[in-house]
Amino acid sequence: MSGNEITLIDVIGDNSESVVDEVDLKMQVVRLYNKMKAVLKNREKIVLELRYGLLSGVGKTQREVASMLGISRSYVSRIEKKAIKKLNKELKVEN
Repeated sequence: MSGNEITLIDVIGDNSESVVDEVDLKMQVVRLYNKMKAVLKNREKIVLELRYGLLSGVGKTQREVASMLGISRSYVSRIEKKAIKKLNKELKVEN
């Protein structure tokens, strides 16, 4: 390799910290989605996607999610807590 190697950061420009942070965030999001697919049941995944706006960018209340899925708000709460607990457990095992 020559002494004139160009890195990706050199090409991107001076905002290297913000670019690195953005890339890191995107990698974490991909990792989270992969874990969600692997670990969660379909309903758990749907509840988290709706609650936190993972697909639309706009989160919904437990009451709104309950209405959309035809279940009670308290059931949405239980599903959400269980799904988050599963994800936390899996992500801790990975680290």
